[in-house]
Amino acid sequence: MISTLSPRSRRPLLRQTVTGAAVAELRRRILSGAVAAGEALRQDALAREFGISRIPIREAFHQLAAEGLVTLHPHRGAVVTALSGSDIAELFDLRAMLEPDLIRRAVPRLTAADFERAETLLADYAAAIGRGDLEAYGELNREYHLSLYRASGRSQTLELVRVLLANTDRYTRVQLAMSEGATTRAKREHAALLDLCRAGDAEGAARLTLDHVLAVREDLLHLLEPDDADIALPQAPAA
Repeated sequence: MISTLSPRSRRPLLRQTVTGAAVAELRRRILSGAVAAGEALRQDALAREFGISRIPIREAFHQLAAEGLVTLHPHRGAVVTALSGSDIAELFDLRAMLEPDLIRRAVPRLTAADFERAETLLADYAAAIGRGDLEAYGELNREYHLSLYRASGRSQTLELVRVLLANTDRYTRVQLAMSEGATTRAKREHAALLDLCRAGDAEGAARLTLDHVLAVREDLLHLLEPDDADIALPQAPAA
């Protein structure tokens, strides 16, 4: 088995299947913007680049399609999914419905180990922002939220949110990269969320999570599609 998929990434395949490694590398390229929305992924070319057969590449395409990162076309193959302003708004609306409920359920179950993990992620996140590492802080932002939601015990909802976070991540990075105020607010709100969780304030954590998701949604629509920025905000769920 080859030891790397990409000469650029030099990431070892130890303990990974070939398909899993292909998924990870292609996901990284999509989320980092190295492969643009609307761009076709060429199965034969990728198989040659990675030094593997076409079968794991084809399997990787299907997994990425399940995550919403690519769309499979009969004649064009796999194409990186391009989202309109309305699509982005819908993804954030779904997050606004699901994430407050997850954190509300998680707060009473969070342990000292969970808090320690979240603190480490926040420190790494701040460091990534400081050095302008878009890829790292996108991944750390996603993992920070998931690290708090996992205690909810809602595995099906958690998986849905994981996919939603992956789909919105590449756009959230645009928002953070283009607005210094957005990074400052993100760090402040992340820290405040952890404080509410430590205090056992489940309702406060749920409200802040909702506000956090909707604020990013609104900022992002203004940045990407100004004409779509007035798409109606969802109503806050009853406590």
